Amino acid sequence: MERPVSVPQDPPVGIPERPEKVQQDPRERRMEVPPGSSGEDAGGSQLGRGAMRGRRVYPSELVTRPEHLVTKRGESGTEIVMQTNYFKLVTTTDWCLYHYRVDFYPDEDRNPIRKGLLKSHKDALGPYVFDGTVLYSNKRLEQTEFWSKRISDGLDIKIVLRLTGDMQKGDHGYLQFFNIIMRRCLELLKLQIVGRDYYDANDKIDVQGQRMELWPGYLTSIRQHENGILMCAEITHKVMRQQTVLDILNECFHKSNDNYKKEFESLVLGLVVLTDYNNHTYRISDVDYNVGPDSTFLLKNGDSITYRDYYKNKYRITIREKRQPLLITRARPRDRRSGQCELIYLVPELCRATGLTDRMRENFGLMRSLAEFTRVSPDSRMTKLIEFNKRLRSEPAIVTELDQWKLKLSDRLLDIPARVLDAELIFLGKECVVTAGRGADWTRQLHNKTLYNPKKLKFWVTIYANKIKDEVQNFVHLIKNAASGMGISINYPKYYEIVDERSNAYSDFLERVLSKVNPELVLCVVPNNRSDRYSAIKKKCIVDRHTPSQVFLEKNLTNKNVRTIATKVAIQMNCKLGGSPWSVDLPNIDLMVIGFDVCHDTGNKSRDYGAMVASLDRGLTRYYSVTSAHNVGQELSNKFSSNLDSALKAYRRANNKFPSFIVFYRDGVGEGQVPYVLDHEVGQIHDKLKAVYNEFGVYMKFAFLIVTKRINTRIFSDKKNPPPGTIIDDIVTNPLRYDFFIISQNVRQGTVTPCAYHVIADTTGWTADQMQRLTYKLCHMYYNWSGTVRVPAPCQYAHKLAFLVAQFLRHDPSHHMEEILYYL
Repeated sequence: MERPVSVPQDPPVGIPERPEKVQQDPRERRMEVPPGSSGEDAGGSQLGRGAMRGRRVYPSELVTRPEHLVTKRGESGTEIVMQTNYFKLVTTTDWCLYHYRVDFYPDEDRNPIRKGLLKSHKDALGPYVFDGTVLYSNKRLEQTEFWSKRISDGLDIKIVLRLTGDMQKGDHGYLQFFNIIMRRCLELLKLQIVGRDYYDANDKIDVQGQRMELWPGYLTSIRQHENGILMCAEITHKVMRQQTVLDILNECFHKSNDNYKKEFESLVLGLVVLTDYNNHTYRISDVDYNVGPDSTFLLKNGDSITYRDYYKNKYRITIREKRQPLLITRARPRDRRSGQCELIYLVPELCRATGLTDRMRENFGLMRSLAEFTRVSPDSRMTKLIEFNKRLRSEPAIVTELDQWKLKLSDRLLDIPARVLDAELIFLGKECVVTAGRGADWTRQLHNKTLYNPKKLKFWVTIYANKIKDEVQNFVHLIKNAASGMGISINYPKYYEIVDERSNAYSDFLERVLSKVNPELVLCVVPNNRSDRYSAIKKKCIVDRHTPSQVFLEKNLTNKNVRTIATKVAIQMNCKLGGSPWSVDLPNIDLMVIGFDVCHDTGNKSRDYGAMVASLDRGLTRYYSVTSAHNVGQELSNKFSSNLDSALKAYRRANNKFPSFIVFYRDGVGEGQVPYVLDHEVGQIHDKLKAVYNEFGVYMKFAFLIVTKRINTRIFSDKKNPPPGTIIDDIVTNPLRYDFFIISQNVRQGTVTPCAYHVIADTTGWTADQMQRLTYKLCHMYYNWSGTVRVPAPCQYAHKLAFLVAQFLRHDPSHHMEEILYYL
């Protein structure tokens, strides 16, 4: 059987007016942009990877810092000097940099071999960096040819260098070259690359009894910041399972002989695997049971060869198991552009599983064992970073590498100015005001104090299983007592016992109960956290019967902290009825805040669900929520604007007017998606707002912030985590952007991660201080926790709603529930 497919090879490295994209800042501050590698010149002709005619043109960095913003530094709070995980580049190069395309004849696709063949000509090349495809040097050469002998077979290889462009100091590709040099330094530390990151296999940690290793590693990034070029360094870890995909297949076969294929696919589809022979990672997209190691495929020269012989000849690897299917992964777009087939076939025996499965994440013992190593304290993290810096500055090969490029790193972590905002005031009912305190936690103050907006629950039902009525009644009594102390009036419910615990039985039982008695709320006490049962309950209550529901685990009925749990359940139930437990001190303006997030549908990977949550009152305690499904790759902007129109109408119904200010918090946006969001989503929002407000002859101002949680920046205060309310808006921020960092939550274990905010549109006229303070205040308004959370509450609500719909409902909720927090 001959198949024209690819086998894994070494990867190539290599609103007065609608806001418009701001042009390049005249200050010529250059930012890191990865160089193009499509192999096409400006005219579109194929010149090979890394080639172009004339000087390479790099895309401009997006500038979002508005001209009217005098300073993006705030004023509120106590000023303090903290440390961060950045090192300053004390000296940098000032020379012109040339880059070349490198071709090998005959072709050699293994990067280590390519680098070794070129290394013997370093005297002629001068200082250079070679990523396997593109070579960077400060020495200008015209088209040059070299000859090298391949050690493995003694074959003479011709190497051709073609000049493809140059970069002057300040060009956008210049900083990217610094990053290439740093990656070269990581290689000189004998670190092993897995995917795109470097890990120290020699310092690996065996997780006892789990067939698992933990590899420590480092992430580095060199960028232009406010006052200079800085290198961010972060500690990371990679879970490496001592298990091949063939091991997983054998386990599935022994566990379920008749249905092993379905079980196997559920475990490996989407799994990232590591192939040790070329040190590359792949994501599995399919399994082909019709082929195996003895199947054949076509080489680039047209010859036919079996997978077994291919690995034997090229990598000296003997495949032992004949009866194994092959795994299928799709080549990345850049690899397809370079001529690689779209489908790549992998041998399970040669693929090592990486990462954690959902089953592993649910294993409390395993996660606790991993946390002992991955949850690094601030003090320990600072020590590790200094040791990493010392290794970079003391390794002779690295010293030579940096010296020849005239680069020098500071030997100490960077000091930065920060501010800590005062503790917020929490407004409860009956004009009671308490302070959030330095730890931003007001749980104790909630007991025996009336909530901001308590509700009455007159008629509700409780459904339970396994003849545990006494325990359930006792818990309901605790809920009732806790609610009474907080001003919530709750009557005793009507009890129903269900015998059948299957998910469809719950759905049918709920249908009979809800259609008969029509309660205000349903409490379901379930034996365990089976997702199909939870999904059935939520679908019936939210989609079909638009009835607020509370699902509670049976094991928590006897928890030692059951009284505290009952208090939290009472608050949740109050919110699901339309009430609100607290508010904060807010400006006296007609303000609407909106959160938006996206979550992937696990049942249909081609579909996503976006959730928008918008406030409806001045206290920011009531919300309008709506979701919309869209296919992966489909534009969100149209649904974004139509959902905004619905939210504005809901606000007008509640207040008899439109808001004067609207602030959007957009989560789920990657670095490369920012221009798209600015051009499409913000543009659509502006057009919608202009149409609505012009119709009524009123004026409105808005701001749009991108919220980024996954960042590598870490902040240290006297070798400890900074307190909640810490703001960083200088030194490590981007000079071309309106951005800042906030640490809003109190973290006692591990190192806290700040949240980054990027204001990409702003017509409010507010100062940076006002924008920062509002953002921090909103971190106090998530009603599932009587303390601050990492992101503004509208974002957290949107995430919670998107997750519920994408993971469990897979259907738009009933519109009857749009103005209550039914998803808490």
